[in-house]
Amino acid sequence: KAGKADAAFVQTENAVILVDTGLAKNSDDLLEELTELGIEVIDVLIVSHFDKDHIGGAADVIAAFPVGTVYQSNCPKDSDEYAAYVAALADAGIEPVTITDTVSFTLDGLSVVIDGPDRETYAVDPSNNSSLAVSVYDGEISLLFAGDAEEARLAELLKNGLGTYDFLKVPYHGHWQNGLQAFLEAVQPKIAVITSSEEIPEDGATLQALEALGSNVRLTREGAVDLFCDGSTIETI
Repeated sequence: KAGKADAAFVQTENAVILVDTGLAKNSDDLLEELTELGIEVIDVLIVSHFDKDHIGGAADVIAAFPVGTVYQSNCPKDSDEYAAYVAALADAGIEPVTITDTVSFTLDGLSVVIDGPDRETYAVDPSNNSSLAVSVYDGEISLLFAGDAEEARLAELLKNGLGTYDFLKVPYHGHWQNGLQAFLEAVQPKIAVITSSEEIPEDGATLQALEALGSNVRLTREGAVDLFCDGSTIETI
């Protein structure tokens, strides 16, 4: 439902991780989806970076649900959405954890690794290039949420050593950019989801690169993407 915006949640039997919260104008849809799934608590909220299409619904989520730990990028970006997010955190008495290195934790059988940016700031697109890279491991299955990582951040991730992943949230809405080919070849995703819209679709070169790798590519401009994972297999449903 988010189109060219990011809002992904991982739900286990006893826990929920929410990675980004889409646009503010779509927050009602996000809250409705979470409620329909019977979610009552957000155990972990991860804000990959502070662009409006990633942080837009955060204030409403924090106001609507008890939220455990909030992890965020280290590059604030002034906007009404960011101000609302900061105010909601204060109202809820939540002190967010700013990621500047790597943080690992386990939650209800999942292993989670959040890789922070290597620099304090970037000369080009500092918000996108400060995106957190979130790896989630469920048994034999691995998932990677790459935010809006652009060329500089992709180079960092490659330098730091990327393994292969069963699932990839493709960085930066599927825009083709320097370093993306090498990144995709390193990740080798079996399933790749691109958050795009009819107005701003994914680049054809990105689709071609993923299809050449044999990836099952799904586009959020065609509707919400649901997956099921049992620790040994992962599939779209």
